[in-house]
Amino acid sequence: MACTMGDRACGTLDTVTRTTQEGRDGEGEQPKPPAKVSPIRPAVTRRPPEDRYRSGSRRTSAQPLAASWRPSSQGERPSAGKPARAGGKRGVARFAATYGWRVYALPVLVVVTALVVFNVARAPSDSTTGTEAAGTTTAGPPVATEGKVQPVDPKTGTAVLPPGDAFPQAGTGTWHGVVGDGKKVGTGPKLYHYGIAVEDGIDPAAYGGDDAFAKTVESILSDSRSWVGQGTISLQRVGPEFKDPDFIVSLTTPNTDHRPDMCGFQIQFEASCWNPSQGRVVINLARWVRGAAAFNGDMGLYRQYAINHEVGHVFGNNHRGCETQDGLAPVMMQQTFGVSDDYVWQLNQVDPFNKSAVPKDGKTCKPNAWPNPQSVPGAQQPTQ
Repeated sequence: MACTMGDRACGTLDTVTRTTQEGRDGEGEQPKPPAKVSPIRPAVTRRPPEDRYRSGSRRTSAQPLAASWRPSSQGERPSAGKPARAGGKRGVARFAATYGWRVYALPVLVVVTALVVFNVARAPSDSTTGTEAAGTTTAGPPVATEGKVQPVDPKTGTAVLPPGDAFPQAGTGTWHGVVGDGKKVGTGPKLYHYGIAVEDGIDPAAYGGDDAFAKTVESILSDSRSWVGQGTISLQRVGPEFKDPDFIVSLTTPNTDHRPDMCGFQIQFEASCWNPSQGRVVINLARWVRGAAAFNGDMGLYRQYAINHEVGHVFGNNHRGCETQDGLAPVMMQQTFGVSDDYVWQLNQVDPFNKSAVPKDGKTCKPNAWPNPQSVPGAQQPTQ
């Protein structure tokens, strides 16, 4: 039945009709026209299903979105079920066509990675561990070792606190007495009673504990090379229960030491002192732990000096300078700062109490811890 422009069937037929390709398969036969032809368009035949997917043809709405077939150089078309050849140039070309720029980037990336790994393996470390010498490396954590102390120039820089173990900078500003007393030592007519104290709030690990500090102080003051060896005084250690000792040897943190009512801080270096208003020998914890540069790391010798020097002030002894070039320094010299008269004199210019204590005469001494260095070491004076 012929359809007119108003019929829905005509619209449907017009939508699905397309122009055919001629001469397919070379048969030359013309298809028979349909029995009923639309008055609007000539009748056409549907394209065979397999012809719709020929390469280069116009895609229909029913054609799948798939990669087009590329004929080989011989014009062959791969048959169904027969895999395409992967070897030779066609295999490389197909691989390149599939992966594109990645084919060339992958070998370059492999080479660059190999070069980076090689260079990293050969590169030397930029840092060393611990205190090792330059050009060497060590495995594992750094090991804390005590390095050999290098001698310092006694004329410059010896007042600086040496490097060393850690110590607390501040305590509570109060002290507790260390329990214990001792025998009277010395033959002098004047007897001094002294106590030993430690500032509260100090970790005992920083100084070895109260007992260790007390025994060290008592041992030093009982030695015949100390003040009792001069035959003018006697000493006896007393415990906290003793009322009003003549002086108290007190281990003190730097912050408390610097207070104006203690040692002050006119000379901007760590130091100990004798505070007569409080009857307290103030031993600076920083120096007790680190010592002084002029002593070249000899902590035992420095501690002996520090106790004897400050207790010497209790007995009325003032600061002194070198008496003999290259001789032993007087124990009342400010050896915590140095053993060069010129250097110590320069530091003292900012301290009105010590401005003229040491002459500027160019003399330099050797460190010394004792008022009577020629006495037999460790020998105690008999008691009365």
